[in-house]
Amino acid sequence: MTDTATVQSAEVPPGKGAGDENFPVGSFLLPARLRPHVAVFYAYARAIDDVADNAVLTPGEKIDRLEGFAAAIRGENDDPAYDTARRMRESLLATDITMKHCLDLISAFKQDAVKTRYGNWHELIDYCDRSAAPVGRYLLDLHGEDPADYRYSDALCNALQVINHLQDCQDDYRQLDRVYLPLDWLGEAGGTIEDLDAPGMNAALRTVVDKCLQDCRGLMAEARLLAPHLKSRRLAAESATIVKIALKLIDELSRRDPIAERVELTKPQFLICGVAGTLSALFRRD
Repeated sequence: MTDTATVQSAEVPPGKGAGDENFPVGSFLLPARLRPHVAVFYAYARAIDDVADNAVLTPGEKIDRLEGFAAAIRGENDDPAYDTARRMRESLLATDITMKHCLDLISAFKQDAVKTRYGNWHELIDYCDRSAAPVGRYLLDLHGEDPADYRYSDALCNALQVINHLQDCQDDYRQLDRVYLPLDWLGEAGGTIEDLDAPGMNAALRTVVDKCLQDCRGLMAEARLLAPHLKSRRLAAESATIVKIALKLIDELSRRDPIAERVELTKPQFLICGVAGTLSALFRRD
């Protein structure tokens, strides 16, 4: 019998927390009965992301651990070291939600373990489709929404992921040797990866960031349609708030330098986005 007191977790010291995200995680806007399941999902996503981002583990060790999480989600691994995944599986069974969203996240984070460059926007969005879109899809399923609305939540989650990559572009390069900027755009602009190590953006990086933001605006045009399509007013309020936050961050990144400074919203800006998003959703016309 295993002595649980001596079990060594497969998880690693955490990186980001909820306070580092661009969107409210399991906020009071969501129904109280669903918040525990959202918290379990967030803990699971955070745990596997931290494995992928760990600077000490080798790529092979990361993949082995992530495969352990995947096996636990599938019910094929009862190792107590993967307790977070076990709780996630129990939540999925209780809510009758597919395990695909959790496994898609693992697919993306296994890619993070071995892939550090993205040749073009298509490659980047393919990654976002597995690293970000599953979060929105899970929330829609949890609230009993129509899977046809995945297209709108995918657009929102993918835009948020790219925004986060732009905010962290220098840290990702320096700490993890990862570059999520499309390299074809960087080359066309006359820039190099090493430009990310400078005190601020040069003209080439500014061009690439602006192209990414332009495509994010295209995604947001579709993401705006998410809240009006949702049956749950609470989820609609959460979604509308996140849309407001994403649009404001795009505006900030358009006029500020994410290498020279940390580009993020102030607490008053978050509050304004929250109030505006909530009101637009709660007082909508059905």
